Amino acid sequence: MGTRPPLDERKHQDMEVSNSSASDIDAFLKKAAVLSPGRETQGRLVFALDATMSRQPTWDAACQIQSDMFQAVEGVGGLSIKLVYFRGFDECRASRWFSSPGDLAGVMGRIRCQGGRTQIRKVLSAALSANDEARIAALVYVGDCMEEDVDLLCQRAGELGLKGVPVFLFQEGHDPVAAEAFREIARISGGAYCAFTSGSAAELASLLKAIAVYASGGKSALARLETQGDGGARLLLQQMK
Repeated sequence: MGTRPPLDERKHQDMEVSNSSASDIDAFLKKAAVLSPGRETQGRLVFALDATMSRQPTWDAACQIQSDMFQAVEGVGGLSIKLVYFRGFDECRASRWFSSPGDLAGVMGRIRCQGGRTQIRKVLSAALSANDEARIAALVYVGDCMEEDVDLLCQRAGELGLKGVPVFLFQEGHDPVAAEAFREIARISGGAYCAFTSGSAAELASLLKAIAVYASGGKSALARLETQGDGGARLLLQQMK
C-alpha cells in the first residue's frame, strides 16, 4: 500500500466525554434499518478512518473493529472492505479490496497516525469512485473532527445519496462542529450518525458488525446473528419490524 499514489478527485472534482444519547442510537438504527442491499451491493463496504494524530489513542481499537466485522459475516456470504484513510499533509490513500481480515489487519497495523487536517471530502469522493466501478452497500466513516467546508462535503454526500450509498458516520469525542457536519452528511446521504466514547466502543463494534452482516446477507443473516446473542443485531432488527 505504501507505493499507491494519494487519492485525487479525478472523477469527482470538485469520541471521550459522554455516552451516545438514546435519541442518537434510535435515529441511527432507524436509518440503518431502511437499507435494502441488492445482489449487486452485497458484501462491499468502504471503511474510512481519520488517521490524524488525535486518533492515535484509539487506532488499535479501530483495527480490532474491522477484524470483528469480517468475523461477523463468516459463513454469511463474505465481505469485501476497501480501506480509505487520511493523515499528515494532504495524504489520503485507498487500499485494494480485502476479503481477508488478516490481510487488512496487516495493512492497518503498518499505518501510523500523523498530524494534519481532515480530508473527508476525499473520502466521500473515494466512495463515489468505488461505487462507479461496482456498487457498494455503504460508506462507514470513523473520525473525531471536521475542518473543511461543510457545504462541499454535503455536495458529495448528496451525490452518494442519489446513487443509493448511505454514509454511516461515527464520531469519537464531542466536537460540536464535527457533530453538526456529520449529522448533515448522514441526513443527505440517507445514512446515519452516532457518537461514541471509549466507554461505548463495544457498542460501536456491535453496530458495525450488524451493518456488515446485513450488507452481506440481508435480514435473514441478521436474524441468525441475533440468535447468537449479538446486541447490535437485536437492536437493528427491532427497528426493522
